[in-house]
Amino acid sequence: MRTTGLGAGAVAVSELALGCAALGNLYEPVSDETARATVDAAWDVGVRTFDTAPHYGLGLSERRLGAALRDRPRDAYTLSTKVGRLLLPHPQGGGDDLAHGFAVPATHLRVWDFSADGVLRSLEASLERLGVDRVDVALLHDPDAHAEQALREAYPALERLRAEGVIGAIGIGMNQSALPARFVRETDIDVVLLAGRYTLLDQDGLTELLPEAAARGRGVVIGGVFNSGLLTAPRPGATYDYAPAPQPVLDRALRLLAISERHGVPLRATALRFPFGHPAVASVLTGARSSREVRDTVEQLRRPIPDALWDELRAEGLLAPDTPVPTATPAGAVVPPKGPS
Repeated sequence: MRTTGLGAGAVAVSELALGCAALGNLYEPVSDETARATVDAAWDVGVRTFDTAPHYGLGLSERRLGAALRDRPRDAYTLSTKVGRLLLPHPQGGGDDLAHGFAVPATHLRVWDFSADGVLRSLEASLERLGVDRVDVALLHDPDAHAEQALREAYPALERLRAEGVIGAIGIGMNQSALPARFVRETDIDVVLLAGRYTLLDQDGLTELLPEAAARGRGVVIGGVFNSGLLTAPRPGATYDYAPAPQPVLDRALRLLAISERHGVPLRATALRFPFGHPAVASVLTGARSSREVRDTVEQLRRPIPDALWDELRAEGLLAPDTPVPTATPAGAVVPPKGPS
């Protein structure tokens, strides 16, 4: 599987990355055996980039991912986790964590902390849960309400750790594009993980972030390409950004589905390949809760998509005329983007 370097450093990501929120029992339980099989399947199809966070299942995702990777050569994969939420023992305990989306016991509280000390404590705890002595990428996780502290305290702490070789690359992971664009302009971060803001339904990232990243040589990993499920199977009741899809958005998704299928391509394949049209995009990150889902994702990624499909999406006003798109390629390959028709 193709790999791309991030920023000016030596850290590289595979074109498909595995997002490991599901390993933390996102929405519903996943067994240890299924979690391990999911990571094994990703490895078998060539995925070498794995992303997790303390937030995912109150550390369960990190523990399961670390266990699944323990016997793999450490230099053979790229591991990213996140900082910004400390996990502190719950004084009462009891209950579950479903209010935060995870089917795990509520053993800990999440406490926002983008201080320098908070970053160090967070990474130390993550390394212990993962069972490794380093992570390749440390991402500032959702600092929407903590922008100044993340910029003035957390980022410099990560910069020192990168200089010391404790981490390989620094990034920011968010589901908005404005603050990551500011970090690209004002810091020396290597990568942005942008969730849900560069998809067939939402190209907000194209306004500022992606051009800035391309101009400055920063890598972008795109998450949320299915907009929380709507672009896998558009239908009434489907979710968009973790809520029921508004009717205009659903109507747009149904138009995308009709055009994609008219060209013989499943919509999820079109959605997966779309971000690679932009030169700043280094990887697409998708979640999976089973080995079957991993194999299906790779199958969709490798489907050739005819140029005529992109042309029709532009002609129908579903993509702006200047939106970059991938060119038709043989299975398994991604080539430089095709400009406007």
